[in-house]
Amino acid sequence: MLRQDSNDDTENVSLFDASDDESSRMSKKVKIRHPVASFFHLFFRLGAIIVYLLCELLSSSFIACMVTIILLLSCDFWTVKNITGRLMVGLRWWNHIDDDGKSHWVFEARKELNQDKRTSSEAESRIFWLGLISCPIMWVIFAFSALFSFKLKWLAVVIMGVVLQGANLYGYIRCKVGNKNNLTSMATTYLGKQFLRQNIKDDQIS
Repeated sequence: MLRQDSNDDTENVSLFDASDDESSRMSKKVKIRHPVASFFHLFFRLGAIIVYLLCELLSSSFIACMVTIILLLSCDFWTVKNITGRLMVGLRWWNHIDDDGKSHWVFEARKELNQDKRTSSEAESRIFWLGLISCPIMWVIFAFSALFSFKLKWLAVVIMGVVLQGANLYGYIRCKVGNKNNLTSMATTYLGKQFLRQNIKDDQIS
């Protein structure tokens, strides 16, 4: 089923029809069904962070370290955007140009009929979202650290890390929750619940 957001020309569609393959019914919640994808989901992004932290010990050449980090970040962006999101959590985002030359952002999510037909496990989902969320936060910390310590030569590298990994994070959040209105509604609901809980707690204390 295709749904189009008229405000920003984005589309939210089903990724694939649920498969009736018998092997998918044998998957367990804790089983990692795509070990290679799970490995490379973390390998490139953690590798870029490790090289950034240890660059002065690994090499005295700033250019060599910078190129290595950029290559790892680029490989991570492509791998997460095109492979691991689809395999590990059934999500995918991409862009296409229509016949009129208009750009459309598409956010896809596979619909699972029931627990037995899941093509990804809960263990894979935890690995995917943990890596997807934690690593961009690390690059944001690196950006502030480079700025306040006046390591301006590293600022462009860490900003690239924030942009590339932040783009994947935003894209997959859109895939997960739908259009911007849904995202805003979820945030408003969460903040409202937190405010209500705090008021109830204050009333109980008083």
